[in-house]
Amino acid sequence: MSTELSRAVLERLRAVDWYGDWDTASGHSRSRALLMREHLRRAALWAQAYGAEEKWPFFDVTEFIDPAFRPDPEVESELKDYLAHNVGTPSTARTCRGAVRWAALRAGGKAALPELPDPYEPLLLMYERGGGYSIEEFIDLYGVMIPYGNFESNLNAEPFPTPAPSTLDALDAGAVGRITYYAEIGEGCPRSSPRGILRQRRVGRETETHEEAFTRNLRWEPTEYLRLYELGHNDVDHVQISEREAAAFIESTMKRLSRP
Repeated sequence: MSTELSRAVLERLRAVDWYGDWDTASGHSRSRALLMREHLRRAALWAQAYGAEEKWPFFDVTEFIDPAFRPDPEVESELKDYLAHNVGTPSTARTCRGAVRWAALRAGGKAALPELPDPYEPLLLMYERGGGYSIEEFIDLYGVMIPYGNFESNLNAEPFPTPAPSTLDALDAGAVGRITYYAEIGEGCPRSSPRGILRQRRVGRETETHEEAFTRNLRWEPTEYLRLYELGHNDVDHVQISEREAAAFIESTMKRLSRP
């Protein structure tokens, strides 16, 4: 049995700072929240496929795909020891165990798997950006709390393909306040492929407003686009978009401008 994939996941978990400082998790709160929401969506898809709705959202999918499956004994032993001494909450430990076992199952290549997205990659990325979570009435990501929603709402949620860390960093950069994203659209530049995006941040009780565009410098920079539009000095149209759509634009822009 090949252990390369499962051991790679184990090493990713070992590199996580589970008890890091608050600032790290808080500084990545927007990307962590998006990644957790994507996990809720993917977990709902896998739970539906294998009749595991009651175990949603934090479960070991391998137990339902192949209940008799066992990964390499050495990897399993190392994983058990690591979780016992490093990962505090049972829910988080269960997903870590699930991620390693999923990698081992995939590497085996014997199970017939549905055409569904990787159930654990969003969580692994989230862990790497500030540690774990705790669960009560809400999901506490140690910097932001998000609601569970219900099974159906997560099953039908907008997909968020797991992007590169640089895209997640761009979403988090300076992301203070209540943020609304917009896409600049026009002839030949529909919402799905806009000419640019910007965000409006409203900060504090006095509602200090900041407008920023994601530029060719691959960062958010000040703009007066919305103010000029309201004054009638800018005829480039725009439409409000989701954070997921903003991430897709950032990802495509980074790929396009980083090509040699």
